[in-house]
Amino acid sequence: MKKNIWKNLGIAVIVSAALVSCKKDLDRTPTNATTADDVYATPIGYKQSLAKVYGAFALTSSVGADKSDLGGIDAGTSDFIRLYWSAQEWTTEEAICAWNNTDVPDFHNLNWGPNNTLLNGLYNRCIYQITVANAFIRESTDEKLANRGITGADADNARKYRAEARFLRAYQYWVLMDLFGNPPYVDETTPIGKYLPEQITRARLFAYIESELKGIESSLAAPRQNEYGRADQAAAWALLARMYLNAEVYLGNGNAKYGDAITYANKVIGAGYTLMPSYQRLFIADNNLNNTETILSVNYDGVNTQNYGGTTYIINAAINSDMNPASFGVPSGGWGGNRSTRNLPLLFTDRTGTTDKRALFYGNNQEVNNVNDFTQGLAVTKFKNTLQNGTAAPSTGGTYCSTDFPLFRLAEMYLIYAEATLRGGAGGNAATALQYINALRTRAYSGTPAGNLTSINLNSILDERGRELYWEGFRRTDLIRYGLFTSGTYLWPWKGGIRDGRGVESFRTLFPIPSSDLNNNPNLKQNTGY
Repeated sequence: MKKNIWKNLGIAVIVSAALVSCKKDLDRTPTNATTADDVYATPIGYKQSLAKVYGAFALTSSVGADKSDLGGIDAGTSDFIRLYWSAQEWTTEEAICAWNNTDVPDFHNLNWGPNNTLLNGLYNRCIYQITVANAFIRESTDEKLANRGITGADADNARKYRAEARFLRAYQYWVLMDLFGNPPYVDETTPIGKYLPEQITRARLFAYIESELKGIESSLAAPRQNEYGRADQAAAWALLARMYLNAEVYLGNGNAKYGDAITYANKVIGAGYTLMPSYQRLFIADNNLNNTETILSVNYDGVNTQNYGGTTYIINAAINSDMNPASFGVPSGGWGGNRSTRNLPLLFTDRTGTTDKRALFYGNNQEVNNVNDFTQGLAVTKFKNTLQNGTAAPSTGGTYCSTDFPLFRLAEMYLIYAEATLRGGAGGNAATALQYINALRTRAYSGTPAGNLTSINLNSILDERGRELYWEGFRRTDLIRYGLFTSGTYLWPWKGGIRDGRGVESFRTLFPIPSSDLNNNPNLKQNTGY
């Protein structure tokens, strides 16, 4: 069993956290008689409650894989990483799904609408997790701590927990800002009861997230000084660097913040993280051990915390029974769903040939002529449920996985620094940018300079992001930043629903606010085009 905060302590019941998030208002009815004063009566109660905030990222519910905290969506598909990954990857050249389930083809075809069940699930999952964080933040004020007799070191710890909950809330608001643009806004001061949240603009939300991350910086643990899987200062810096890189998307042209992206990427780079010697070690079941590169991850355990999302989904959906699922650590798994279009493996064919060790594919047929045939298109074997020694990690039923999913890692900070420098960010150095790109390529080429570059440009950085970060949930955001997501200037198979690809409407850089929320909350306005 892996050791991290919420797996060790179990999932505590928070009154307002065990409830469906997609109701008309914030009128939440407790599912049992436990009160906040019961839950938060002791220092250990605060840590157990923080475990619930983290656990909401990796579980569909606190009572089993066949249950969900959300309504209106199948429990197995309601995990945050599964929903987020699908929205970020199925909409790009990096992944295409063979399943013809309701609403799945909408992603490949770039023709989703405001009633798409999976998009609604993602939207509601984010709001649910914000609700969970708000509950903890509301109960961990200095006044509440004092009234409950929690003082000294215990109170100091609770304040750190509060800062972490604020980080997790800020992260979820970033997801909503990036994907949906203008969501409803609630925080710990929002009235509990019948209340219809106001909509916040993308620009105002950017300012709020920025302020929150800077506001909690001094309260978070120093980089690499927290328990594995818990947020620290470096996580806040990494999210700021990512936001600043995309500032012109969020705030409009002319609002670039590339100098700030460099500043915060530098903070992470200087915080003691190092690249793991082996790229694939980052994506196996014991990737928690001696991991010097991952800044923050969503953690999974195939025995003690089970759900059909997360890396269980990523690993099983990427293989079928013909690929020997046991070699991927899931002897009873293999769902035959997701694989790549040709554009992804072609990124790895360069002047040195296909010797880049990050090229983790299976099969010989790069072409996808039939979307519903899993054997068309190369399977992606980047994630596995195996240990460093090659054996399978423990897995209940031979399907659930223990591979942790990285939300932030050092390699991304190298790439942010390089891109922000080439985009003219103050404080960047072109030679250092090239050095960072070549550090990634040196690892990719078995520690040799065989794949090193002598110069870089913005296009080569986008390609390098594809090689380094594929299937980690970045590609949609990257293509939007480069102006390639909806345009006809960059095509991939089945973009826009046709074999050779086509450009689509520019408004699809944002997903729609769900119709169910619009119908229930007159304060909300739909995004343009839907």
